This record gives sequence, structure tokens and C-alpha cells, in this order.
Amino acid sequence: MGKITGFLEFDRKVEEYAPVEDRVKNYKEFTLPMKEKELKDQGARCMDCGIPFCHSGCPLGNLIPDFNDAVYLGKWEKAAEILHSTNNFPEFTGRLCPAPCEEACVLGINEDPVTIENIEKNIVETAFKKGWVVAEPPAKRTGKTVAVIGSGPAGLAAAQQLNRAGHLVTLFERDEKVGGLLRYGIPDFKMEKNIIDRRVKILEEEGIIFKTGVHVGVDILATEIKNQFDAVLLSGGATVRRGLPIEGADLKGVVQAMDFLKQNNKRVDGITDLGEEIKATGKNVVVIGGGDTGSDCIGTSIRHGATSVSNFEILGKPPVGRPEDQPWPFWPMRLRTSSSHKEGVERFFSISTKKFIGDKDGNLKGLITSEVEWITQPGQRPILKEVPGTEKEWKCELALLAMGFTGSEMTIAEQLGLKADARTNIKASEADYKTNVPGVFVAGDQRRGQSLIVWAISEGRQAAHHIDTYLMGTSYLPLKGEGDLPRV
Repeated sequence: MGKITGFLEFDRKVEEYAPVEDRVKNYKEFTLPMKEKELKDQGARCMDCGIPFCHSGCPLGNLIPDFNDAVYLGKWEKAAEILHSTNNFPEFTGRLCPAPCEEACVLGINEDPVTIENIEKNIVETAFKKGWVVAEPPAKRTGKTVAVIGSGPAGLAAAQQLNRAGHLVTLFERDEKVGGLLRYGIPDFKMEKNIIDRRVKILEEEGIIFKTGVHVGVDILATEIKNQFDAVLLSGGATVRRGLPIEGADLKGVVQAMDFLKQNNKRVDGITDLGEEIKATGKNVVVIGGGDTGSDCIGTSIRHGATSVSNFEILGKPPVGRPEDQPWPFWPMRLRTSSSHKEGVERFFSISTKKFIGDKDGNLKGLITSEVEWITQPGQRPILKEVPGTEKEWKCELALLAMGFTGSEMTIAEQLGLKADARTNIKASEADYKTNVPGVFVAGDQRRGQSLIVWAISEGRQAAHHIDTYLMGTSYLPLKGEGDLPRV
């Protein structure tokens, strides 16, 4: 695989970014493409490992050494075939996945790992440019019908797999357009929405029926959907946002991050009926939460023209390198600096927001924090302790709560009589994704809790295999790491 001495000859290289002063003027993607020779050199760094741990690092089981080798040899169409055999949407993961495969790369033990994600993105973009990505409708239909509720990456992946098996798939989405958090949670500067649209067009040509603006459980009862279809897959995600139950949380200017991001994505899409405007322009913005959603809020606030942007994280500042207790090939909890962080934000760790301060009209004008420390004892969960004498007041007119999600909305589950765990994840068998109600399956964040896009696609593919088996008695749809072997 690759060039035998490639990892000794070539250093890791990834796409560069357009200058900050240019990219913050708009919402376009700002990565600068690499030359084909540079990409081939990066493919050459793959080491032909005896055991490619990148396979286990990737929830999809992508055949990474195989497509790296194809890129090194200039066989781009073959690389695209290999990549698509395990990943329905590499154009999404190639932009948005945090690349656990790279953290598991054997080269990463003592060198910089192979730039797997960037190679993946360039493979699929080359495939689209060359016209190799085309609709492949099934040759015949089974006569079975499946409803997929939720059009995020899990639902889209399951829908395509089930359609390939010959089932007639109808995908329900409560928003105006398909994509879920891909469309309404991810800013365009990370992934422009034409990337979703071109893939959805292919899915439509393959025969998948999309019904947008239909809120199952509200516009139509979930029980009606179940009665109309032979099988139902719930892939609505973990959409219940975590709040901050402190004094002043109801002030105008304390906003959930997803409300802020969704409205801005609609604005960028040209939608004018947005309701009450949420903008950071001319404001001191505090983003509470240090994950990807918080990073997206930072980049968006800077593009709005915020006066200042600060980022609070209640956890301590992680190390730059691997922690000793998180050795290769495990995913390390280390400091990650996104492109948005580099655009102009001050980051604060081990800090807790205690109170929001409002003016006489109920508008947010500031907040109070204190520094915290985490007390750890063997065999016990860490305890959060406030550091005395560290209270501080901050000027703030917009506080964005980016603290993740607590679980799934339960309307559909209640209507169908589904069981859920304490975190409102819908219970399903690990073996076959079946719920306690026959014919109803669940996949993605709605089953496993808030997770990565690559896990969502994997869950959708796995669920499709088990739904196909439920409908037909057996399935040729692949499981993790297997190439596609469609029934028809």
C-alpha cells in the first residue's frame, strides 16, 4: 500500500486556509485545494501496516489503506469506488468528521498521521467533478415500504441502503429542506449546502421519496405512519438542548446555540421569514461550551461583526499532546483548535457561569463567573468545586449556550409506546436495532445519544441491513467494513 518509503520521504500536509481577513467576510468554504502531486504524496505516506488500526478507529470501517494506495497510483476512480463501498457520503465526513481514523493511524505513534480525511474529501470531489457519482436505482422493487423519520446523516444513509435493496423508501423531515443538523446546524463556511443538495438530487433520482415540512407526531400521528408502512426507522437525532438553569437564564440575549446557527443558515440560504432576529453584530458575545457547536458559534459571531467573542469551558484546559492515560490508538482528549478559534476569540477554561445580569427592560447586559477546579478521587466521579474569591463580572449582550444535547424528543416514542432510557435515548437491541415495538427500528443519535457524523452514517447503514433482514428474511446489504453487495 502506498510507497514503501513514503512515510520517510514526505511530511504530513493538509489543505491550507484562506487568510482570516478574507474568509470572515462571507460564509463560503475557505480551504485551498492541494495539487494532485501533493495528494499522491500524502497517499504514499500510508505504511502498509500489518494491522491497519485506522479500520478500527473509523466507525464505518472505511478501507483506508486501499483508497490511499489508489490515490498514490493515480487511480482516482478506483479510489472513489472503494470509498463509496463503505461510506454513503464521504463529501460530508471529509469536511466534518473529527477523523478518529487519524488518531488510530500507526504512523501517529511517533510521527504525524496520514492525512486520511483530506484524501477522502478530495477523492469524492474528484468523483463528482468527473461525473462518476451517478444515480443507481435498483433494477426491481421488493414491494416492501419503509418510512424513515429524520433526514440527518443516519436517515439519509439508511434510506439509500434500503432503496438499494429494492424497498420503496419515504423519508419524512419536519424542516423545509433535507439534511437535519447537516443543513441547519453546520455553518456554510464548514460545508456549503449545495454539497447536500447535489447528493439529495441523486437520492431522488434513485427513487427515494422525500416529504419535507412534515412533522411526524404533530402533523401526522406516528401510529398512522406505522400502519402505512411495512417498517419504520426513527433517525431524528438527539435534539433536546441542554439548558443552563441559573438566575437570568430567561433574559433576552440568552440563546440556545442551535437557534442562533439555524437562523443564520436560513439567512445565508436567502430565507427572509426568520422570526425575531438573533445577531451578534456590535455585541460582546460569550459562547458557553467548548465543543464543535461552540466553535461554529464563534465563527458565525465573528462574521456577524461581534465587538468581542469569548469562549467559556467548564472543564480544565486539556494538554496539547496525548494524555498518558489515553495512549494510541484511543481517541485522546487533547486541546483542539478549530479554524474558527483562529479567527479571533479568547478561550477560558475551568470557568463556570453563575448568573446572567439584565437591564430594566429584560435584556442581557452581563454575566458573573467563577473559576472552578475538579477534585478527583480513585474510584469516584470528579467533583466540581468553586475556587473562592474568583468571581468576575463580564460585559455580555449575547450569550450562546452550546452545551450539547440531553436526548431525544419523546413525542413519537410516546405515540408508539417505545421504551427509552434515563437519557431519553430510545432503547433498541444492540444486535439488530429493533425497538420493543415490532417493525420499528431506531438509529443514530436517537439510539446512542449525541455522537459524531461518522457514527450516524454507520448506524444508518447497520440499521438498513437489519430492516432488510426483517422484511426479507436475509440481507445482502453490508455491515461495517463490508463492500456493497446490493440485492438487485
